[in-house]
Amino acid sequence: MGMLAAAAAVARGHTLHAVVGRADIAADGTLPAARLHGADVVIEFTRPDAALANLRQLVSLGIPTVTGTTGWYAELDEIRALVERRRAAVLYAANFSIGVHLFLHAAAETARLLSGRPEFDGIIVEEHHGAKRDAPSGTAALLQARARESDTARAYPITSIRAGDIPGTHALRYEGPDESLALVHTARNRNAFAAGAVAAAEWLPGRSGLFTFEELLFGRGR
Repeated sequence: MGMLAAAAAVARGHTLHAVVGRADIAADGTLPAARLHGADVVIEFTRPDAALANLRQLVSLGIPTVTGTTGWYAELDEIRALVERRRAAVLYAANFSIGVHLFLHAAAETARLLSGRPEFDGIIVEEHHGAKRDAPSGTAALLQARARESDTARAYPITSIRAGDIPGTHALRYEGPDESLALVHTARNRNAFAAGAVAAAEWLPGRSGLFTFEELLFGRGR
């Protein structure tokens, strides 16, 4: 994803200040600060075990940061406090696809309409490539949270599938005794994610706070 975002940024007319890979990381896990100096914004796609330390360092360096890494959200309050203290800017998202965020809005409304109808079982199924490290995906967890907000009676359990090179499919399904209903988003490739990350990187500089991609698309308060 990092390389796709870099290519999308160049295609949009931006200049790559630096590309930092695993070989550039110091023995103590820190990013090469000297190479990052002068960057207008950083796009961070790494791993859950590296993202938190990266965000702490980038916020301390005062570089606006867009991160698409998931698996660190248990520490979201820490990053929010650090961003506020430093008056920094971070935008995080489990998914940078505009279609996915429209899908999440539709899913919340579907859950609201089906609340109070116990004859339907509500489930979530998500599929990703075999190399994806977190399960469930961040998008699936967000989908579950949105559905539960609208329909508190259902648990909406998540089934995760990891196989092949699937870019990403998420389905909110309702199974009744005589019929099924499914709301599905399928990514044909990862280009939409890269384009969304670059759009976030164009939007973030000059702002202060911890933002989501939905706030970029729809404003605060969804």
